[in-house]
Amino acid sequence: MTRPQLLVLGRHDGTGRLRAVGRTVALRPEQARQVAEHLTAADPGHPWTGVWFAAAWGSRDVLDAVLVRPELVAEISADRSIDRGGVFRHPLRFKRLRLDVTAEDVPRFGQGPAAAAG
Repeated sequence: MTRPQLLVLGRHDGTGRLRAVGRTVALRPEQARQVAEHLTAADPGHPWTGVWFAAAWGSRDVLDAVLVRPELVAEISADRSIDRGGVFRHPLRFKRLRLDVTAEDVPRFGQGPAAAAG
């Protein structure tokens, strides 16, 4: 898989639906290489199939997104500015992949220490 330029991140809600919660700033080359090593192309029926993401906050330009299996956990840095839908208003800073944690270990959207962030 090619190296990603940025990541669109999501969390599962209480019903198991994958909800987008934000996107990162551009990844540094080393971060992009690290992430690319662990990405797997999405299976048919990915929950975001047919969904478009704005290229920037308030933009009508569409991000050219490549869907992958939603099974990796990313550690991020974020401010607390959240919109009504629980999405971070400002881009997130990717810190590292958490290969010691599974998606099932992450609190559901609206729960846990980042409840305000979904």
